[in-house]
Amino acid sequence: MTPTISDRSIVVAAKDQVSCDLAGEAAILNMKNGVYYGLDPVGARIWNLMQEPRAVAEIQNTITGEYNVEPERCERDLFGLLEKLLAEGLIEVRDGSAA
Repeated sequence: MTPTISDRSIVVAAKDQVSCDLAGEAAILNMKNGVYYGLDPVGARIWNLMQEPRAVAEIQNTITGEYNVEPERCERDLFGLLEKLLAEGLIEVRDGSAA
């Protein structure tokens, strides 16, 4: 069963990947399937934040503070990215409601 992502979820980069910075963007290699993924500068910043376990709300607050983006759009785009990363096995999601 795939976990549901909410603003209280804790997200962290999965162990079975390696990543590097490419001039402000990110390249990620999923070690399980050998597939490379690329992230634009905003996605790379989000990826960087997820190197340590963080609440989704904390990531959203950081991004809206650093970029000129409306909170609603940030939330929509952030959740979309997290869902894709989760589907590809690049992040782990933990329930943050008990924390």
